[in-house]
Amino acid sequence: MKKGKPIRVPPGPNNPIGVVWIDLNKDGYGIHGAPEPAKISKTASHGCVRLTNWDARELARMVQPGTPVRFTGS
Repeated sequence: MKKGKPIRVPPGPNNPIGVVWIDLNKDGYGIHGAPEPAKISKTASHGCVRLTNWDARELARMVQPGTPVRFTGS
């Protein structure tokens, strides 16, 4: 993602990032909700992790700023 002006996303459950944004330590990357659950697990993001709005809200309740995030894979 290119550095520049901050991205402004209008509030509301149907915006591209859903109801929750959990900021990661790389500009423009985060864990967030999605207004369309059918698109979860599909490649349509620019590097973010998309969850259903209800899962993103639950995760946000469980973490605090500074919580380490580690991505692992095979």
